[in-house]
Amino acid sequence: MVLLQTILILILVYYGIKILLKWLAPRLLNYAVKKTTERFGGQFGGHQEGPADMGKQRKTNNKRTAPKSNPSKKVGEYIDFEEIE
Repeated sequence: MVLLQTILILILVYYGIKILLKWLAPRLLNYAVKKTTERFGGQFGGHQEGPADMGKQRKTNNKRTAPKSNPSKKVGEYIDFEEIE
């Protein structure tokens, strides 16, 4: 009889958690997405480019120049590695 009660309790707990997660998971995900959106919006000043802004961007970015390289600039030290066996 105790074994039957234990099995019944485990089944009820399993289905209870399953139903609770079906109800709770979408709400938790929506909350997480909303918070993440707020954080990213705060980092970028809350500005989102719409279709009107895209035309302005295309007009101003039509002149692209290659970055100037400085051959006399020392980048770093060359290290020769050897294989160790």
